[in-house]
Amino acid sequence: MYEGTLRTRLLIITLFLLLQTLPTFGEDSIKAEKFAELALECVHKEYPNKISHTLQSDEDVKPPRDLYPSFYGCYDWHSSVHGHWLLTRLARLYPENDLSTESIVKLNKSLTAENLIEETNYIKGKGRAAFERPYGIAWLLQLAAELEEWNNESANLWRENIKPLEEILSQRIEDWLPKLTYPVRSGQHSQTAFALGLIIDWARTTGNVDLALLIEERSIDYFANDKDCPISYEPSGADFLSPCLAEADLMRRVLQPQDFSAWLSDFISIPIEENVNWLEPAIVSDPSDPKLAHLDGLNLSRAWMLEGIASGLPSDDPRIRSLLRAAEKHADTGLAAVTGEYYEGGHWLGSFATYLVTQRGL
Repeated sequence: MYEGTLRTRLLIITLFLLLQTLPTFGEDSIKAEKFAELALECVHKEYPNKISHTLQSDEDVKPPRDLYPSFYGCYDWHSSVHGHWLLTRLARLYPENDLSTESIVKLNKSLTAENLIEETNYIKGKGRAAFERPYGIAWLLQLAAELEEWNNESANLWRENIKPLEEILSQRIEDWLPKLTYPVRSGQHSQTAFALGLIIDWARTTGNVDLALLIEERSIDYFANDKDCPISYEPSGADFLSPCLAEADLMRRVLQPQDFSAWLSDFISIPIEENVNWLEPAIVSDPSDPKLAHLDGLNLSRAWMLEGIASGLPSDDPRIRSLLRAAEKHADTGLAAVTGEYYEGGHWLGSFATYLVTQRGL
């Protein structure tokens, strides 16, 4: 869990490099419970809702619960998916927590075989080949990975239920990547690097060697020769992902530490001096505005990406301290914003906070 001090974060990274330990509940249990509460409140909250698909006929005009009966809550499909991922992850890691029981009830309602067959049929519909590609697909595969690692009777059933949807969506990534000539370097849902980071973690967890190798190859094709990423230009006004940091966080997954260290030296200038502020948290002027609130998510995702980059370097790399110092500042700012006061952020920020504090990317 995130402990709020640079010394602790350095210790956590060191322990990870040596033992790959899991976090445990401590002083941050109240925060974790808050994240679960946010997801519990929204995974079956149908409205407000943003449907994003091409209408082929009058038959496509239906309420969200009929279009996709598993993932109709939390404002949009991808937010519902990672809301279910949040509940799954916290229930798996912390079964003794009171909210884990409530989470299992919600998951049992959503992840039925019948519902997920309907989800699969929806995905197969005409005009939906690019549905939620790549962001929503990446989170669906993360949900499958979480279930893969959970040795629990209910989770085993949900794991089987989700396989048809998992298979069709992973195949869509496998079919799409060879045709994606250029990566998308945005700071929002379309970004290539972030999605590939989540998907390669899923592929390695579930043993999909072919897709893991394809992502490694395409990542090298896309990013191996990149230099001087203009991180000073970030963020754009509605970013929730950093183009520069997400790319580096992907490359630490596909390069060995020494190679990654050399690549990173050309890619981003990271100071090694003490007390040098080289990357400041984003300022959110209006958390009730759905686009401006994206920047709260940016602070959270930057924090975990900075930690990820640090974990991919040789343990004696002098840049680790600066990376973790910046991660600490972003985590403090980002976690403080996960209040649930405004649904514009409350329906999704808990997932980003959970990904950070449980160190899923590590």
